[in-house]
Amino acid sequence: MSVVQLENVKKNFDGVAAIKSLSLNIEEGEVLGLFGHNGAGKTTTMKLILGLLEPSEGHVSVFGHAPTSSHFSDYRYRLGFLPENVSFYQQLSGKEVLTYFAKLKKVSKGRVYQLLDEVGLSHAANRKVKTYSKGMKQRLGLAQALLTEPKLLLLDEPTVGLDPIATQDFYHMVDQLKKSGCSVILCSHVLPGVEKHIDRAAILGNGQLQALGTLSDLRKQAELPLKVQIQGELNQDILRSELENITTNINALNDKTLEVSALESQKVHILREIMKHPGVSDIDMQPPSLEQLYRYFVENDLNTGNVSHSHFMNSQSKQKEGVQ
Repeated sequence: MSVVQLENVKKNFDGVAAIKSLSLNIEEGEVLGLFGHNGAGKTTTMKLILGLLEPSEGHVSVFGHAPTSSHFSDYRYRLGFLPENVSFYQQLSGKEVLTYFAKLKKVSKGRVYQLLDEVGLSHAANRKVKTYSKGMKQRLGLAQALLTEPKLLLLDEPTVGLDPIATQDFYHMVDQLKKSGCSVILCSHVLPGVEKHIDRAAILGNGQLQALGTLSDLRKQAELPLKVQIQGELNQDILRSELENITTNINALNDKTLEVSALESQKVHILREIMKHPGVSDIDMQPPSLEQLYRYFVENDLNTGNVSHSHFMNSQSKQKEGVQ
């Protein structure tokens, strides 16, 4: 049985469709990346799963039950949530904040100390939250979301405010949660770095799925070119003539480097041709990134929805500027 199941879900606000039609399953121990431009329906989808909203049409199931039902409180402790903008009482210390939530959720005090250590806040446990940086508050929010050792964790822009090392530590924690069987929905605008840690990507646009699958699946669907950089003492004219029938583009970056663009299906053929040349010293293969796949799948939606690519990229730039 799926941990989360959405079947033909629609959600309207005052006659406006925030979710037009959405069917989506999330399995035990799966990390799903949920992506889309502002207004694509990501936040609405997460609220439907949390039970904060009820679908206008369709069915939402979490742990086999409707999250808006009266008896779902029996399962809510298995669900954790980290919102984009965490907010805690500023005069309490980090330890006091977690202790307060631990009492509400009937969690032992030992779990508080364990989580403060896991998120790297032990040194600041007795400091007031008002002295915390944005990144520290984000880590405290993550600790709060993990208090009950949830089996489903929803993360909305979880790396905002985290420096590169803290971001790596966060994704390491996501990997560990996956190994323990926890399902994770990770919603983010900061795409670089995410792709190594997700099992599937769901790309939303205009209130519906534009793409869903593993990165390998999406690369096959998009048929975006693979880039191969070839370095060494090369006879570039000969190599170019041998590759021109199986590539989409060949560029000389300098007298010792060729860059080849080709379909993924031609990868092995290209490598065989390259390895015939004894002067080759290095080969670097770059498959389409998650960001490139995102651009491909949302382009039509952004155009038809009157939202430009610059809108998303400006949003992404602001996210990156906030990471410190």
